[in-house]
Amino acid sequence: MKLHLPLLSVAAAVVLALTVSGCGGAAEAGQGGQPGNEVKELRYQGSANNVTFPELAADLGYLGDLKLNWVGNTTSGPQDIQSAATNQTDFGGAFSGAVVKLIEAGAPVKAVVNYYGSDEKTFSGYYVKAESPIKEPRDLIGKKIAVNTLGAHHEAVINSYLTKNGLSQDEIKQVQLVPLAPNDTEEAIRRGQVDAGTLGGVLQDRAIEAGGLRSLFSDVGLFGNFAGGQIVLRNDFIEKNPNTTRTFTTGVAKAIKWAAETPRDEVIARFTKIIESRGRNESTANLKFWKSPGVPDAGVIQDQDFTRWETWLNSAGIVKDKLTPSKYYTNDFNDLAAAKKG
Repeated sequence: MKLHLPLLSVAAAVVLALTVSGCGGAAEAGQGGQPGNEVKELRYQGSANNVTFPELAADLGYLGDLKLNWVGNTTSGPQDIQSAATNQTDFGGAFSGAVVKLIEAGAPVKAVVNYYGSDEKTFSGYYVKAESPIKEPRDLIGKKIAVNTLGAHHEAVINSYLTKNGLSQDEIKQVQLVPLAPNDTEEAIRRGQVDAGTLGGVLQDRAIEAGGLRSLFSDVGLFGNFAGGQIVLRNDFIEKNPNTTRTFTTGVAKAIKWAAETPRDEVIARFTKIIESRGRNESTANLKFWKSPGVPDAGVIQDQDFTRWETWLNSAGIVKDKLTPSKYYTNDFNDLAAAKKG
């Protein structure tokens, strides 16, 4: 599959970055888990006009004496975790399948907490024009579907939807996925430039309100409530900074729990305050469309967060044998996971 070559180059970049960091740098700051020597400032990429759960955790005081150092905004989940793997940042988040691909390519990272997902209020829908002849999965053969990027959440969901509805991999290959900026997807569907497209969040709300589109299926309709992606840290960072890793991971989990249990208006007000106070020349207009965190169980990771995509990962050649979820994640640093077990 054409996705493999970029991943091989990522693996090479990881090796290079680790070779360089062996001479010093942020990854070397913590020594043997001694609290006084551990990293207290974590570099990360944000998201324009949005508040990430690490940013919310910091604002709520859940990160203790840890500081977040924003180095810019990410362009995609895969790019975000590649930056973490190559020591350009200290953590990043991406779709579960992208995490698997990166680790299978040789990146020494580990997922520590779920950070996004889908529920009845917050989900990704796949839409066609109201008068479209596409009524069932098989009608998508030979058609074009707009997705934000290849090799990530939407490709895996579409593949799973078609597989579960009896299409062979040869038939699925005839469904063309077209990378398209989310802001352009609705118009592309209406103009007939694509036959179907992925919409979520405020873009979904606005498209539905405007009328003329019909939902074909959704990821939450396919899987129920589920976690879609994880935040990863480098293995060497975890080893040298176990206390920082615990504070950070548990803080993010607490922020997710806070967002799930706090009245919606209060969450939106908090997000608004965070965006307005950080001075990045952003808009808060879309915050009013926020509905829920979408992340189940305070970010606690489960095997099924990875095995859910096993058929797609196998068909893409990313995982050749049976999936081993324990290779990709740990809940050891999420104190809310321990509390749940207890």
